[in-house]
Amino acid sequence: MDMDVLATELAISRATLYRAAGSRDTLLGEVFWAIGRLLIEEASGEVTATGPDRVIGISRQFAELVDSAQQLRAFIAEEPQTAARVLFTTAGDVNSRAVDAQLAIFVESGIEGEAGDLRRRAFVYVRTLESVLYGPLLGSGPIAFESAEPALRALLTP
Repeated sequence: MDMDVLATELAISRATLYRAAGSRDTLLGEVFWAIGRLLIEEASGEVTATGPDRVIGISRQFAELVDSAQQLRAFIAEEPQTAARVLFTTAGDVNSRAVDAQLAIFVESGIEGEAGDLRRRAFVYVRTLESVLYGPLLGSGPIAFESAEPALRALLTP
């Protein structure tokens, strides 16, 4: 995404775009999160299980949806350093939002635990799921969801 081109297409100055959006990373984070939120909602709507099976089902469905998001995959392939910075650091705020969303899925699915413990488990769960979703970006190569499922499932019990 070229900020100059975007400013031109929006018929605003580059300065106005940066004032409104912050940085390119911030704007990309907003885009990634908007996509992620929609995919989470779609995945949640397709899973009818309860408890840990619901959490795993949503994660599996979400992973499949991300894998089929060709524009997202193309961006990650073309700009891996930017994608890593936006997805995994505070630059794009995607990770913290993903942890919040995962925590909500835990609670809605009946996963029990003290609030701080649930948040820590949600953080580790998201980081583990990221290894499935973005293995090549993290330098680990593709990881099948089935390989990560035992670790993910272990995080769902106190």
